[in-house]
Amino acid sequence: MNNRERGEKIRHQIISDVRHHPTDISKHIANIFSISPQAVNNHIKKLENEGWLGSSGTGKGKRYFLGDRREYKSLFPLTEDFTEDGVWRIHFSFIFDSLPENIVDICHYGFTEMVNNVIDHSGGKHIYIAVIRDKERIVIFVIDDGEGIFKKIKRLFNLSDERQALFELSKGKLTTDPDNHTGEGIFFTSRVFDEFEIESRGVKFSHDDKFEFDYILESDISGNDVGTAVYMLIERNSNRKIQAVFDEFAAPDEFQFNKTVIPVRLAQYGNEKLVSRSQAKRLLSRVEKFQYVIFDFDGVASVGQAFTDEIFRVYAQNFPDIVLIPDNMEPDVEKMVNRARYAVGKNSSPNN
Repeated sequence: MNNRERGEKIRHQIISDVRHHPTDISKHIANIFSISPQAVNNHIKKLENEGWLGSSGTGKGKRYFLGDRREYKSLFPLTEDFTEDGVWRIHFSFIFDSLPENIVDICHYGFTEMVNNVIDHSGGKHIYIAVIRDKERIVIFVIDDGEGIFKKIKRLFNLSDERQALFELSKGKLTTDPDNHTGEGIFFTSRVFDEFEIESRGVKFSHDDKFEFDYILESDISGNDVGTAVYMLIERNSNRKIQAVFDEFAAPDEFQFNKTVIPVRLAQYGNEKLVSRSQAKRLLSRVEKFQYVIFDFDGVASVGQAFTDEIFRVYAQNFPDIVLIPDNMEPDVEKMVNRARYAVGKNSSPNN
């Protein structure tokens, strides 16, 4: 171990132990590493300057405590007694001390939902969790070595590819274990954070609150070492409240998840145009689970007649109790949608 690695190890130990040794941290660390208290104090000064530690008092009455900057990273085996609430409480809860309640609520929700998904669904042997708190934001990573979420959904639902699995997951109410899960966790987690990414086996879904639409991209993760990786970020000055996000997807005076927003552009593969009934049917998969369905056409310049007819005439007639709402339409798209909606009720059959 070189001097730099040893110094990092000493400083990591100081941060880990300062909560239990606020008044004798120098002596405590000196005994562990067989170095002088003065050498430890040099590391403590560095940690104070960087925001990892704070202090109060002087002389023998001086006390050290964790600073505003905090993090914890570790690889855990997925044993039978490993639980999402246990790992939060024992290893990570200190990171969120003194943060606003709405930020803690969002982080606790996303952390426990994503860790529980790994426990119940990944089939992996290990989970790596990292939480980083700096002056401006909180970042959470949850990574497993399991099958891969999109690959598993593709297999269990007999879908065409992992991209289709990701698209279905983005709608919400998709779960491989309906007896124990509602399928709402990933959907809501992606919306309570400022940034959310989930990637697995060559495919990545990205939701960023700064942009109007989500992305499906190629992922750098395509090997066998990582099954699924989740990244979550929330700005510390965010005033978002988790209940407001839940309420956004429930009808007034109802307490169930009955509304979804479908970014239509995610149904496009590469540069293809949305023109066929088969594309529309792919978009409509599992829509019957919701009462209100918003089709967000942002980023879609044009669509074909068969595509809109399948959604806004054929499907609308077959499921009259489901409210289909087009939004963010370009003029050419709006013309095609209105044409299909005008045809509802007429005795016409879908064109091929």
